[in-house]
Amino acid sequence: MDAAERNHLGRRALLRATAVLPAAGTVAVASGTTPGYAATPKADGHRYDPASPRFSLAILPDTQYLFDADSSDPEPLRATFRYLVSQREDTNIAFMAHLGDVTEHGSREEITLAATTFGTIHGKVPYSVLAGNHDIDSGTDDQRGDSAYLDAFGPRRFSSMPTFGGASADGYNSYHVLRAGGREWLVLALDWRVSAAGLGWARKVLDAHPTLPAILTTHDLAWADDDGAAQLSDNGRRLWDGLIRGNDQIFLALGGHYWPPGRTVLTNDVGHDVHVHITNYQDRYYGGAGMIRRYAFDLVRDVIDVETFSPWFLSRDPEKRTPLEAETIELTGPADRFSLSIDFERRFSGFAPVVPRTPRPASAVMPRGTLAYWRFDASGTASRAAGADTPVGTDTVIRDLSGHGNDLRVTRLHDSAPEVLTWSGEHHGDQPAHASLRFDGRKGPDRGAVLTTSGTAPLNSEKFTGGYTIETYIKLPDPFEGDHAWMGILSWEGRNGDAGKTTGWSPDEPTCSLNVTPERFLQFVVYPHVQDADPTSWSHALPVGRWTHIAVVNDGHHTVVYVDGSKIARNPGQPSTGIATLGKPFVIGATQFEEKFGQGFYGWIGDTRIVQRALRPRDFMTSTT
Repeated sequence: MDAAERNHLGRRALLRATAVLPAAGTVAVASGTTPGYAATPKADGHRYDPASPRFSLAILPDTQYLFDADSSDPEPLRATFRYLVSQREDTNIAFMAHLGDVTEHGSREEITLAATTFGTIHGKVPYSVLAGNHDIDSGTDDQRGDSAYLDAFGPRRFSSMPTFGGASADGYNSYHVLRAGGREWLVLALDWRVSAAGLGWARKVLDAHPTLPAILTTHDLAWADDDGAAQLSDNGRRLWDGLIRGNDQIFLALGGHYWPPGRTVLTNDVGHDVHVHITNYQDRYYGGAGMIRRYAFDLVRDVIDVETFSPWFLSRDPEKRTPLEAETIELTGPADRFSLSIDFERRFSGFAPVVPRTPRPASAVMPRGTLAYWRFDASGTASRAAGADTPVGTDTVIRDLSGHGNDLRVTRLHDSAPEVLTWSGEHHGDQPAHASLRFDGRKGPDRGAVLTTSGTAPLNSEKFTGGYTIETYIKLPDPFEGDHAWMGILSWEGRNGDAGKTTGWSPDEPTCSLNVTPERFLQFVVYPHVQDADPTSWSHALPVGRWTHIAVVNDGHHTVVYVDGSKIARNPGQPSTGIATLGKPFVIGATQFEEKFGQGFYGWIGDTRIVQRALRPRDFMTSTT
């Protein structure tokens, strides 16, 4: 954008997919009768995890002052590309999108230098490029025909990328399909001025991919005032009315061209938010120095965290950075560093509703080394006859589906009423069985229920010296009211003092237990079979009102606890080999202390599994593979 354009405006100027779609590159959509450009999928060979719920998109705005006739300097952009390639694994970079104005004059020399510079990233991180007004004849739309830009950045450049889906017949508009966060996403890269034919092509692309959330990128979309409050430009209004507002798939629209940066949230025709952002730093020191904006998607937290920085300045020796380099290394204002809270499941429900995962049979979730597996649906107990919310009868048997004979039997504590243990249809979304038990253990007086193995069950004496994995699902009620201090989830009966342990907190403590503290912290304490120690893991405060998956993994040397697939911080470093079991029963629903049970667990417990080896997170019961 030039000074006249800026003066005219007075300087105010992105779970689970439920359908399997065609692979990227197999569908090309064209306008009119002229064929579009289709892709030939290829693997890019660089480490990237498309299944991780956390991934990044890199957005690169106007680089025109770096490709400006005889004053060109491509090094900042090369540094940006080197950074994206080197960081692709660490920050799980799925894609990079350029927002147009690659060059200042659109001359063949500038375009050629820019195209050569893009060779630094080509084949290593997939990307899109679109034409800005400085790259082509700004008085034309996407029907302009041949240009130096089209020769260098037309569909042929992207045809080998695994993400490339196709281009409009004119070659100036393209789309990519990304695999990220365990699903597919659509990126539309639209010309500086999209014709009616171009808009029709874009609608066809959306229609051909009806369940994909879409990110629209273009050059001229919106402008902002000095406080970062954005509004649509004239061209942005045309895109909004002709494409965005009527297509619920588009949840994020990104443009450059104007500065300062800014953002706004608009409401589409079905009442959903569309986030509109301006990203442009050509007015900053060194023409923006190849500055990028990173959109870090976190589908677990339902957040997109956004940050803006210059990899070129970041790579400099801090002691040698000039004041302007230090000042521009990262931008932290509210238009440059922020977070977007998006309930992705709800936002995408209109075009890609999440189909609940169906129950999985026990045989599908018993990997090698499974020693015990209990679930609370019909497959888990032959005696379940009553419906949800009805009491589980005393002496009810919960079968060990592994076939190793570690069946559990129900016992009520302290003459507790039948209602302290009931059947429930509640379950974690990724739990194999769609059922659980509702425990209503309390204090004052103590009450509750437990499930215990028989006195001869093989699990009672297993030492696990080669490692183990203990998994369960729990849900704490909301509100979490009453006195539930140190309630047990599961444990082995038997005092650690009887196992000859002398260094623990108390000789009356069980040899292994998983508990919840008054602050809702998870505590796993184990007295190893080998060492005289009590290594203890502590989590953060567990949430209430929602299901949590817990996994305790020991590799024969150390123990690590995972909550919802994430390793917690307070895992002990001291060695821990096996469990000092004493031939006494395994228990679900309480922890024994001084050879007696106090209160029982308060909340829901779902599928529980014990495996005689260390599992990787990808092999937990929550796995969708």
